[in-house]
Amino acid sequence: MSIEDYNKTALVTGATSGIGRAIAGRLLAEGYTVYGIGRNRGGAPIAEQFHFLSVDLTDARETVSAVSPIASEISVLVNAAGVAYYGPHETLSPVALSEMISVNVTAPMILSSILLPHLRECGGTILNISSVTARSNANTHGCAYGATKAALSSFSQSLFEENRKHGVRVITIHPDLTDTNLYRNADFTPQDDPQYRLTPEEVADCAMQALSARDGMVITDITVRPQRNGIRRQSST
Repeated sequence: MSIEDYNKTALVTGATSGIGRAIAGRLLAEGYTVYGIGRNRGGAPIAEQFHFLSVDLTDARETVSAVSPIASEISVLVNAAGVAYYGPHETLSPVALSEMISVNVTAPMILSSILLPHLRECGGTILNISSVTARSNANTHGCAYGATKAALSSFSQSLFEENRKHGVRVITIHPDLTDTNLYRNADFTPQDDPQYRLTPEEVADCAMQALSARDGMVITDITVRPQRNGIRRQSST
């Protein structure tokens, strides 16, 4: 089922910044009603068809309580919220590790579980924003973050196989370094030169391309990378 044929209501996590906000904006432009999840409204899109949901995705009960009442409306689930902490593994606190697992893995699994009965009925879509780190054999100073994204990608692949006979599409996008706030807990950022970084809008373009595929075809996996590879170290002061 193509994007034009859906009941046009989407749930987007991380909708107040970065890739999630860019995808939410594109969906709104396509005529969607969008429920956007975030901890605070922040930079959420301003549109009549955008409905902000203040949800702490690390709290499973809060997540279920917020989403269950609208589950029967949703035809597209976009799991774009992400948390990353970088550094030698022994320097990461238990709180940081728990937050990454909760937001990057547990929340997408919970939301998929809540929405799947209706997504099967309407031939809906789950779109997960993973990371190129999910494909790497070595994520030095980011091994826990990479592990959470590898878990999300593995979950996505198996979920598609489990639900393809029901008409549910599961799409995973693996972006490389993107100009977002993901690196706020790191000693590096993407370089300013666009040859070395993606924009959230470019990742959103990939998402919309996959969502627009014809009925009967699924783009299950997209990896998008800047042409050049490099980071900019941030001062510790």
